[in-house]
Amino acid sequence: MTDSPQITYAAAGVDVEAGDKAVELMKESVRRATRPEVIGGLGGFAGLFDASAIARFAHPVLATSTDGVGTKVAIAQAMDVHHTIGFDLVGMVVDDIVVCGAEPLFMTDYIATGKVVPERIAAIVQGIAAACEQANVALVGGETAEHPGLLEPSEYDVAGAATGAVERADLLTPDLVRAGDVVLGVPSSGLHSNGFSLVRRVIASAGWSLDRDVPEFGRTLGEELLTPTRVYAADLLQLVRELPVHALSHVTGGGLAANLARVLPTGLTAVVDRSSWTPPAVFSVIGELGNVPQEDIERTLNQGVGFAVVLPEAAVDDALALLAARDLPSWVMGTVRATDEVDASGVEIVSGAKGAQSGGAQLIGVHG
Repeated sequence: MTDSPQITYAAAGVDVEAGDKAVELMKESVRRATRPEVIGGLGGFAGLFDASAIARFAHPVLATSTDGVGTKVAIAQAMDVHHTIGFDLVGMVVDDIVVCGAEPLFMTDYIATGKVVPERIAAIVQGIAAACEQANVALVGGETAEHPGLLEPSEYDVAGAATGAVERADLLTPDLVRAGDVVLGVPSSGLHSNGFSLVRRVIASAGWSLDRDVPEFGRTLGEELLTPTRVYAADLLQLVRELPVHALSHVTGGGLAANLARVLPTGLTAVVDRSSWTPPAVFSVIGELGNVPQEDIERTLNQGVGFAVVLPEAAVDDALALLAARDLPSWVMGTVRATDEVDASGVEIVSGAKGAQSGGAQLIGVHG
């Protein structure tokens, strides 16, 4: 036994010193993603947040969400560009919290990788911290785990979780929505981070490389696919605080109709007219390149809509002006009707997505 070669943690593929270097490189980025309620800094076993921040609420309700980025990380890895994927992570997490009217307060992240390359980990966290700063969310902690043998040295995956708070009386719930309400479309920045298993299959089948110049995009395929997710939290919280918003829907996996239906009550259906907007080129290029059926595209990709806002008709002009002032040129794309008054002949009404007992959503018309 004593003659056996020594097996160290480093020999097993885990470099503790590299992990420490990564933390040093990310410190400045994380320092900017903070709020006054944060207690302490990096290095603790837990992130600390002063809960008295919600003492101003008469009846505080906590909201929490967790998510990842999915296979979009494969694009980042193939291009060796890692500082934008954090926006995708933060957007998928904090913008789900905003849907119920809550303000996201703090977030933690988790990065698993086959080999810790300090500069790469720091770049990932740089993006996470920048997106948190944009959303006024504190990045209070995280974890980087080295998994040799499970992941290849260049591979990684990211996940995160966030917590927010809202006054009970200010919760956005489906029962607020009324027949006659108007549905606004809020533009996406592109594919965001949903549907990349389909996208990657399409471009692989077509034999397209990520460095291919695509005239419709005015840049390479890889640059288009890696466009970071728009983080809406601060913009939509301002909208909710100033106007009588009845519902918000974050358009992620499942597409527009399924996610819009989730925030409506049973008995009501949002009828959305496709002719009210033209999806960005990336959606038509992917659809045509892979001969993807329209119903599959719409169940998988956001088609240019990052959020839907449901509110009374009287508030529409003010909402459009507020969003435009925040660089979100939105538009009226539909109305809410009693389901029994919607013509469903030949046009599907989507409902019951992700197990929700909900209303419905129907897409009609053709994109311009």
